[in-house]
Order: sequence, then structure tokens, then C-alpha cells
Amino acid sequence: MLAETESITAAVDRWLEQLERALAAPDEAALRALFHPDSYWRDVLALTWRIQTLGGCDRIVPELKKCARQARAASFARDLQRTAPREMTRAGTKAIEAIFRFETAIGRGSGVLRLSPDGDGLKAWTLFTSLDELKGFEERTGRARPTGVAYSREFRGPNWLDLRRSEAAYAQSDPAVLIVGGGHAGLTIAARLKQLQVDALVVDRWPRAGDNWRQRYHALTLHNQVHVNHLPYLPFPPSWPAYIPKDKVAGWFESYVEAMEINYWPGVEFEGGRYEEGAARWSVVLGRVDGSKQTVRPRHVSQPAGDPVARGFSRPGRAFQPLRRRRGLGRQARARHRHRQ
Repeated sequence: MLAETESITAAVDRWLEQLERALAAPDEAALRALFHPDSYWRDVLALTWRIQTLGGCDRIVPELKKCARQARAASFARDLQRTAPREMTRAGTKAIEAIFRFETAIGRGSGVLRLSPDGDGLKAWTLFTSLDELKGFEERTGRARPTGVAYSREFRGPNWLDLRRSEAAYAQSDPAVLIVGGGHAGLTIAARLKQLQVDALVVDRWPRAGDNWRQRYHALTLHNQVHVNHLPYLPFPPSWPAYIPKDKVAGWFESYVEAMEINYWPGVEFEGGRYEEGAARWSVVLGRVDGSKQTVRPRHVSQPAGDPVARGFSRPGRAFQPLRRRRGLGRQARARHRHRQ
């Protein structure tokens, strides 16, 4: 695959250097020389500020050229903290696979590159780029963790528990983000936003966090192995089984809410809402099990409620419909999808 005088790492370094120069120009011919005609690029917010996959050099190159000046991607280099470049076979294709990092004008990202032979050289077969963090809004982890000064040095004021209860009550404020559904995706979003200091509230109709798993059939275990189901910051213990039982997952969710200090309202159901253009906020009605109602006015609403066909997200200016009224629509859409297949 490589000339005898060139190592795998050298080939990857050379390709990344050429990509950086071509983007800086931007040089369409130089970009085209880096990709196979039948190649693929998936970008998750890093360069295009969208989540999209492009197939074919004729689609990839114009998009890279278009976003190059605004993104200002630079500092492409192998990630020395990750697996070293290696020869692999993916989908029946022999390729060199490498993990790299880079920066843009607004953030830092990572990616995966797969190179395969083309004549005497190597070209990109697949390229993946992803935005990992925004500059100036880094997560508060590791050395950037909170100091706790507000409650550890002021003994006459509120302690940590007092502050947590006040924060989660929203007695005199509204969350910046309302997350509808406290399942795997909802807790992941809430935990990530917490570390970015974005105020978020999770509401879920079940009485306890994790009930969305507890209430399922008796013998259920996760259908995917443990390695692909971790939550951010707190991975499952290495002693856990490959396929986690539902009640074990449920208990973990409940402890995760507490450990990650997630603002979580159980027994609360989303009943509807409308976007207020003038205020640039949503007006959302929440219903509690005791029949009481509460209106919150978040700037954003996230609806990680599973099947996106069944529970489509309403656009600003349109009213939300309660989830229970949209299920029939979801069944019809899935039926049409199966018919097309």
C-alpha cells in the first residue's frame, strides 16, 4: 500500500498537511487531488455548522471550498492521545485509518481519516470531522472543574444542598433549555449542557428517573453491548455485563441524575407550547400528576423522545402538539417508509 521509504504515520501527516494548505487557499484543484472520485465526507458541525454526509468528490470539494474561509480550519495533526494510524480493512476495503485533531475559528475538533491507494499514491476514501468544543465555552472538567468556593468558604450562607434545591426549583426563573424526556438522550444532553454552564431542565412523565426502563417487559436487556451505551463523564463500571438488564440501567439513570446535578422534574408531562417571536422564547405548558399546570418560558426546547418520525420537532412559529396525539402520525409515517422499501 505504501512505498518502502514511507511509513504509515508519514503518509497521514503528509495528507493532513496538504488538506490544511488546500483549505487555507482555498484551492479546488488541490482539494480534488486529495479525494477518490467515490469518497465520503461526514461533518458534524465542525466546518459546515451542519450535520451532513456528502458522497463523491464532485460534491465534497465544492462544499469544502465554500466553507473554508469562514471555518478557517488549521492545525491538523495526528491525535497522539488516540490509537496510532494503522492498516485496517473496512467494508472490504483495505485502508490506512488515522484519528486526528484540528482547530477552527470558533472551536476545536477531531476526525477520522481513511486513506486507500490510488495509482502511486493515497487518497481519502472516507473523512469524518466533528466539533468537540467551542473556544471560550470549554467544559468545566478536570483542571477547569468548579472550585466550590460559594459554599465551602461561606459557612453562614447556603450550603451545596440549599443551592441545588434552589437551582432545580425555578421558583423565580426559567431554564434556558427545556428537555422533554429523561431517557438516555435527554440525560446526555442535560449533562453536556451542565458542563457548558447552560441552564437546562429535564421533565419526564414517569414518577422516577429510570422508569422509562423499569416499566418495560420483565426480561429486557439492552440490545447493544455496554461499550456503545455509556453516558458522558460516568461510564458504566468495567465489571458490568455486556448486555445490561433494564433495571440496572434504570438505577444508573437515577444515580446519574443525582451525581451530575441534573435539574430533573419527574411526574411532569409536556402538554404543549408555542414559540413567541417577539420574546424569542417558547411558552410551554407542563402538567403535573396532581392536575396542576405550570408555564415555563425557555429559549430552546429539546425533544429527545426516540423515533423522530413519530415525534417530529415543531418549527418556531408553530404550536407543539402533545406527544400522545402524534403517535398515530408516527405509525402512518413508518408504514409509508416500509412500503417504500
